[in-house]
Amino acid sequence: MELGKLPVDVTVIDRRNHHTFQPLLYQVALAVLSPAEIAQPIRMILKNNSNTEVLMDEVKEIDTGERRLKLGGGATIDYDYLILGTGATHSYFGHEEWAKYAPGLKSIEDAVEIRRRVLLAFELAERHMLEHGWHPPLNFVVIGGGPTGVELAGAVSDIARLYMKHDFRHIDPSAARVLLIEGSPRVLATFPADLSAKAEKQLKKIGVEVWTGKHVTEVGPNYVKVGAEPNQERVEAVVILWAAGVAASPLGRLLNAPADKRGAVFVDAQLNPTGLPEVFVCGDLAHIEQDGRLVPGVAQPAMQMGRHAAKVIAADLKGKPRPNFRYWDKGDMATIGRLAAVAKIEWPFKAHWGGFMAWLTWLVVHIYFLIGFRNRIMIFSTWAWTYFTFTDGARLITGDQRLPGWEESTREPRDGSVQDPSTRRPGEVAVGDGTHEPVGSTLGGAGQRA
Repeated sequence: MELGKLPVDVTVIDRRNHHTFQPLLYQVALAVLSPAEIAQPIRMILKNNSNTEVLMDEVKEIDTGERRLKLGGGATIDYDYLILGTGATHSYFGHEEWAKYAPGLKSIEDAVEIRRRVLLAFELAERHMLEHGWHPPLNFVVIGGGPTGVELAGAVSDIARLYMKHDFRHIDPSAARVLLIEGSPRVLATFPADLSAKAEKQLKKIGVEVWTGKHVTEVGPNYVKVGAEPNQERVEAVVILWAAGVAASPLGRLLNAPADKRGAVFVDAQLNPTGLPEVFVCGDLAHIEQDGRLVPGVAQPAMQMGRHAAKVIAADLKGKPRPNFRYWDKGDMATIGRLAAVAKIEWPFKAHWGGFMAWLTWLVVHIYFLIGFRNRIMIFSTWAWTYFTFTDGARLITGDQRLPGWEESTREPRDGSVQDPSTRRPGEVAVGDGTHEPVGSTLGGAGQRA
């Protein structure tokens, strides 16, 4: 947006036609919001920038010597300045085969896939209970205790305990088990220790089991293994979600510039890689340290980096010295569930909040930073409706109706699953917690069924 005010010609290249507000992706993944509420077409965002054109394409090659890009469609584009802000992708630490069992959350497509799996698990459990009198335990495992993992775990617990508890007749969604596994000694390791402790306390309060200091060593179609033999633990799971690691976009490697082990490009105080003063690297793709600490790869510094790149180009056009980038940390927040969050506030005052005040602050800040007045109104009204009615309106299952690992889970009841129908007395129907009720009684707290 800042470049739109300068006497330059701007070309925006993206392989998708929309900008996604990533901090709210998890709410799409857990059916609170629909994708259109957190995404805006790029052309619509930039429609008032008369000097800007948008291309839906993908950069395949970067020739820094000739200052030229080669695109996936075959076209080439020359540039005077190049700004790269392609973000990060999932990292499975060398176990890429885990990706099909444990999707991560970086895009709208990821969010829709997670929504499909979570909702499908409850639907398949309901059907299996009706057909066979038992269902596999509804265990949801989230791997990684950073902000994304904490938000996912809390949202899965909320949807099971609060929003779907009366929607089924044969299972009890509120009996679902949500397990958050983190390899470091505490969740939200980048937050102050007191906020990390508050986050863990709030997670446990809403029913999330928190395992810290434990490393996942294997991910299969319906299970996760933690630790090594002889003390290895196996956890059965109907849905596994990955929030444990990120790697920088592979586009950074096309610069042939020094990078860290994540693939993030080392940049100087003007956000330039070594020897490339006309190239700016921003967001997750940039490795820059300030006061001896790595600037975090989250939305707040990414936005500031984008504005700074525009300031440097403006300085060049005026023949003035280039300013140095300085990250202004206004604080960090992570939401945990309904009325639960933690917030480290650095501006306009310093405070560490947990609970309702942190959640309210999180809500206001995220609505403020959404692009588009329409999106702000829609999300505010959706949240208000969800808050007062305990319902959500984006609970759609689209695409494939097969759940990875479900067939393996239903071959035979394992420990913790609902009892086999052969153990029931005549006139009884099994319910989701392993108990039995007479036919015609309330099943799962959601009405009667003869």
